[in-house]
Amino acid sequence: MSVIRIIFVLFIFISICIGGNFYIAKRLYQFFIQVFPHFNVKIYIGVYIFIASSLLAGLLPLPLAISKMFNFIGAYWLGFFMYFILLFFAVDLIVLLGRVTNVIHISMLNNIRLYSGLAVVILTVGILSYGIYNANQIKITNYEIEFKNVSLNNMKVVMISDLHLGDVHSERNLESMVKKINDLNPDIVCFVGDIFNDNFYMINNPEKAIALFKNINAVYGVYACLGNHDGGHTLNQMKNFLEESYIKLLNDDYIIIDERLALFGRLDASPIGGFGDLKRKDISDIILSVSENMPVIVIDHNPVHINEYGNEVDLILSGHTHSGQMFPVRFITKAMFVIDYGHHQKDTYNHVIVTSGVSTWRPPMRIGTNNEIVSILIR
Repeated sequence: MSVIRIIFVLFIFISICIGGNFYIAKRLYQFFIQVFPHFNVKIYIGVYIFIASSLLAGLLPLPLAISKMFNFIGAYWLGFFMYFILLFFAVDLIVLLGRVTNVIHISMLNNIRLYSGLAVVILTVGILSYGIYNANQIKITNYEIEFKNVSLNNMKVVMISDLHLGDVHSERNLESMVKKINDLNPDIVCFVGDIFNDNFYMINNPEKAIALFKNINAVYGVYACLGNHDGGHTLNQMKNFLEESYIKLLNDDYIIIDERLALFGRLDASPIGGFGDLKRKDISDIILSVSENMPVIVIDHNPVHINEYGNEVDLILSGHTHSGQMFPVRFITKAMFVIDYGHHQKDTYNHVIVTSGVSTWRPPMRIGTNNEIVSILIR
């Protein structure tokens, strides 16, 4: 990405943050002044600015403890920000239509601000409370597929993606996740990228996480590829973590499973902070030569790359999208990606599976989507 494009994206992002927060602050003020006529406006503005600025403050190179505090506040605020914007905008649109059609008289506006503000606050708290609860659940999604001209005799591949270790509450469900994986009795386990969340040192208890991952039981082992959040200045620590966890990292490389299956792991094409000297390669010729002798599975974090593979690949496993994570973001991911979630077939025997991920990113909430572990039975 060019410098000009980065500056443009940052400008748009900051403009949305500032404009959106000004709108929310004003609408909340109109509600609070109705309920508490004598509340301290200066304290309100100070508290609001502190909370709202945490979204950007968490990105600054601050001491670790302070960064964790801002990330925690910012992650929750992002959920409130999103639903306050949606709900207040919906109310204001209805009021505007009412004013244009003379259904709503100007004398009614104070009462409307009071009751609509109360409704928005209650709805937002209720929706996000459900989202927090749902983010602590992990469902199992099962698929059964067949490969062309070959049978793998019911080989089971378990797929997880987007743990984002180091993000808010990212370690809360690890023990449950490992137990659910083992209960599936997998032959192979694949970590399909974004195992970390940019900075290894944001993980609260890496030793505990390593101990849990060591307990994953898979007949032919546990494998991983790197996602866009798995790079940066702590890449070596991330790689050491995976090695200590008995997770084999495949960087544009492959491994033969039981002399009957080739598993390729791809480097992400757009790592945040980079992968050092590692660069994504064109390995199409290698895949083609291997596929002449056995079926091929590719784990590639971002599903935007699925069109790079042809019929020489039997199954592509991806994550990254979180299936939108929070309604209505799913509409955006569906527009951005050819396949943003689920099992699809490019032709009769060419399979693509995109998972919503086993954890959340930024807001520790799931609304309209689920954390999932994917179990794939290959006939």
